[in-house]
Amino acid sequence: MALAAAALLGLPEQGPAWLATVVWLALWGLYLSIVNVGQTFYGFGWETLLLEAGFLAVFLGPAATAPPTLVLWLYRWLLFRVEFGAGLIKLRGDRCWRDLTCLDYHHETQPLPGPLSWFFHHLPRPLHRAEVLANHATQLLVPFGLFAPQPVARLSAVVIVVTQAWLLVSGNFSWLNLITIVLAVSAMDDTLLGAVLPVDPPASLADPARWQRAAVVALFALVAALSVRPARNLLGRRQLMNASFDPLRLVNTYGAFGAITRVRREVVLEGTDDPTPGPGAVWREYQFKAKPGDPRRRPRQVAPYHLRLDWLAWFAAMSSAAAHPWLVVMATRLLEGDPATRRLLGRPDPFPDHPPALVRARLYRYRFTTPAERRQTGAWWSRELLGEYLPPLRLDRLSGPVPARRPGRPGTGRCR
Repeated sequence: MALAAAALLGLPEQGPAWLATVVWLALWGLYLSIVNVGQTFYGFGWETLLLEAGFLAVFLGPAATAPPTLVLWLYRWLLFRVEFGAGLIKLRGDRCWRDLTCLDYHHETQPLPGPLSWFFHHLPRPLHRAEVLANHATQLLVPFGLFAPQPVARLSAVVIVVTQAWLLVSGNFSWLNLITIVLAVSAMDDTLLGAVLPVDPPASLADPARWQRAAVVALFALVAALSVRPARNLLGRRQLMNASFDPLRLVNTYGAFGAITRVRREVVLEGTDDPTPGPGAVWREYQFKAKPGDPRRRPRQVAPYHLRLDWLAWFAAMSSAAAHPWLVVMATRLLEGDPATRRLLGRPDPFPDHPPALVRARLYRYRFTTPAERRQTGAWWSRELLGEYLPPLRLDRLSGPVPARRPGRPGTGRCR
C-alpha cells in the first residue's frame, strides 16, 4: 500500500530512471504473493489481468521517458486476448449467446447487480438482442482493428471503451471494466488523447536508457514465447477461461460468462438465540454487503471495489454446501462472534451484542420485481424459499477442523 501510494504521487519519478522500474516490479511481486496465498478468494480473472498489466507496466519506464513502442504493442496484445477470448467463450458456450437471448437473463442473474441493473433488465427484448449483437461485434471483430494503422486502431479502442462503460453502469465487475478501458489507451494516439485529457504532454520525452531498451526486447521475446499456449487455447475447441499457463501469471487467457444462469438462487444465512428452535423460533437474517438479501434493498454500486465474499456466495448457490467448505468455517466464526468475520457482512448486525445459538443457511430463488410490483411494494426483488442449504449448526456440536477441499487453479472457474 505504501509503494502504491508513492507511485500514485509520482515519488519514484523524482529519483533515477531505474527507481520507477524497481517500485513497479515490487508492486507486481507483492500482489502476486497475495493472489497465491488468497487461493479461492483471489481466484478471479481480473486478479491475473491486474498482474499481467502490472508486469508490463514495469517496463514502461519513468514518465519523463518515451514509453517503449514494443510495450504498447504488448498491451494491445493483452487487450486483444481479453476481448477476443471473452467473445469466443460466449460463442462456443451457452446457446443463448447464439440465439441472442442471453441478456433476457443476465442483468438479473449476474453475480452482483448494480443500481441500474433492474432498469437494464426491463429494457425491451429487441434492445437486448441488439446488445448481444453489439457485444459479439465488439469482442470478435473490433479487437483485430487494434493492430491496424491509425485511425482504425483508435476507433477500435473507442468502441471497446464505450462497451466497457456500458458494462460498468449495468453491473458490478470489480475493476475488470476500468482496467480494460486503461488497456485501450495503448491503441490511442495524440489526436484523440489530446482532445480528451486536460493535461498538455511535454514538448519532448527522453529516449529510454540502453538497459531499458534491452530489458524491453527481452520482455517481448519472453511474452512471445509464453503466448503460444494462450493462443492455442483461443483456437482450440476446449477453450479454458481465465487460466494461467505459467506460475508467475505473465501471459494468461481470459473470458467471461461462457454460461448464463437463467434462474437466480441465493444463499441466505440466518441465526437464532433459541438453542432448541421449534416451528415458532425467531430466525434473523444476516445481510451481505451487496448481494441480494432484503428484497426491499436497492442493489448497490460497489465496483471497482471487489467484494469477494459476496461473489463466492453467488457461486455457492449454484451447487451444494459440500462444494464450498468455507461456508461452514464462516458459520463457525459467526457462532463464535468473531469480529473480523462479522465485518465482512452488511449492516445492521442481527446479533450486535452476542453471537447466535445456532446458524443455518437457506436457499431462495430471487427475481427482479415487475414495474407494477415495484410501484405497489417498493421492493426490487421477489423471492421464493426453495429449501434448506445448510442445516442448523451449533458451536458445541462442531468439533475438529473443517475438512478443506484442495483448491483448484485460481481463475479457472470464475465468471461463469
